[in-house]
Amino acid sequence: MTLSKKTAEAARKAAVHPLSRRAFVIGLPLFAGGCVTANYGSVTDNGFHIAPVDTTTIDPSLMRTEVTYTGKEKPGTIVVNIPQRRLYLVEAGGKAIRYGVGVGRAEALNFRGNAVIGRKEKWPRWTPTANMMAAIPLYRHYAGGMDGGPNNPLGPRALYLYRDGHDTFFRLHGTTEPETIGTAVSSGCIRLFNQDIIDLYNRVPVGTKVVVIQG
Repeated sequence: MTLSKKTAEAARKAAVHPLSRRAFVIGLPLFAGGCVTANYGSVTDNGFHIAPVDTTTIDPSLMRTEVTYTGKEKPGTIVVNIPQRRLYLVEAGGKAIRYGVGVGRAEALNFRGNAVIGRKEKWPRWTPTANMMAAIPLYRHYAGGMDGGPNNPLGPRALYLYRDGHDTFFRLHGTTEPETIGTAVSSGCIRLFNQDIIDLYNRVPVGTKVVVIQG
């Protein structure tokens, strides 16, 4: 997760510099085309305003779409494909909902393997890890945590990945930087458009299996 430019100026007054953008898509035999039916307009949620996504400036394949799915995972499973920068929610009948995501800026930062959704939060509080504060000293300003809200880097929803009953400190969450979806810039967590993380949050219960593919 990475703080937004607004939050960054609020921590120099108070917070973060934009990170460079890099995107590529590696095709794997998981999906075939679909049509975009998602709404990326403005939303008011729990008293907070969520800005619309300018869909004229993004790759249409990053937008939430139902696609044909040929993977082996059972319906209800979340599959995150790190090289593709895509997340799939597997459905019955050989279908999946595909979402564009942003991933860790270095392979070592990315979670891999299996986990479950251990908890879900609306407008979650964010606390940077020790590793994040060591890598980006500016984050030390938030060592005590940052309340949920429009400038919080987790966005309006977070799904927390657990393994063997323990928090892995990896999350699926929203973003204050929609332009980074489809790129590798985060500190390792998986970010979605805010409209998409709300959609995913509403579709999956605690206990949902998550499979993260590194390549």
